[in-house]
Amino acid sequence: MSKKTLLSTALAGVLMAGMVSYSVDTEAANWRYAHEEFEGDVQDVFAQKFKEYVEENSSNTVQVFRFGELGESDDIMEQTQAGILQFVNQSPGFTGAIIPEAQIFFIPYLLPVEDAQIIEFFRTSSAINDMFPELYSEQGLELLTMYPEGEMVVTADTPVRTPEEFRGKNIRTMTNPLLTETYRAFGATPTPLPWGEVYGGLQTNIIQGQENPIFWIESGGLYEVSPNLIFTGHGQFTTAMMANKRFFDGLSDEDKQLVHDATAHAFDYITEYVPGLSEQSLEKILAAKPDVTVTRLTEEERQAFRDRAPQVEEQFIEMTGERGQELLEQFKADLEAVTGS
Repeated sequence: MSKKTLLSTALAGVLMAGMVSYSVDTEAANWRYAHEEFEGDVQDVFAQKFKEYVEENSSNTVQVFRFGELGESDDIMEQTQAGILQFVNQSPGFTGAIIPEAQIFFIPYLLPVEDAQIIEFFRTSSAINDMFPELYSEQGLELLTMYPEGEMVVTADTPVRTPEEFRGKNIRTMTNPLLTETYRAFGATPTPLPWGEVYGGLQTNIIQGQENPIFWIESGGLYEVSPNLIFTGHGQFTTAMMANKRFFDGLSDEDKQLVHDATAHAFDYITEYVPGLSEQSLEKILAAKPDVTVTRLTEEERQAFRDRAPQVEEQFIEMTGERGQELLEQFKADLEAVTGS
């Protein structure tokens, strides 16, 4: 059976489940929630905590779909905008295709990688909590929260310490213009690929590297075919949890509050869960494949990459115009309030 047929069958099942849940009891609804990671990964843990809260505090139920069950990231976003799904968890790496300003998270060395600082930033940032919801609303989405999943780590076929050592390497990126610009600035050849093709691309040397938070490198087995881990310190992987806006606006005040409370419950849990996850994942990787190399750039080595960040920032402003400029200025003000620098 083809992927398209499988996806169509899955979607038919989703739609039928939704029709049944609403026809049996109009007071109790089955809400459908898709994310882009595997069982036990950060987005899945978040989704399960959201589900747990909703089901413990109402007669509603939440059906969670993991990566691949309803297609890839672009598929689940389309299904959310169409109202087939009520909730979706997606990285700005993909959302940036419809909300260019969301690409701000891919300006290198903009966000800190220190856990306490990044969590405080997401809790208090005016850019995230006040400005971003309007941008998402324009695309039929109710932005409920954003949260960090961990430091971005690069894997490659050889260790890398300088931009010159990236030269000639095809580095997989999400289909995100600004992330493409980042790796071009770093000296590599950015190569957009859907997630489902990454392992095979590394195995066959079509690509020579990729970036992801380390728990994803571990759970996806990427270290098996890309065994050199490089901690560049250039950013945090960020994700966003959203609802179909028409669905959300149609909820009772009680159910709207339930959704907000469930989101806050999941956010509080995940910000306790993520710190330390990278170290645990690295231990698992080294235990499974002891010949994996770990390269942590010194401050001087990072500076060589950091010096190339301004051209990415300029590209962001060119892509997003005055609104992007205002967002970036607020981002920097919010970050200064948290980091003091």
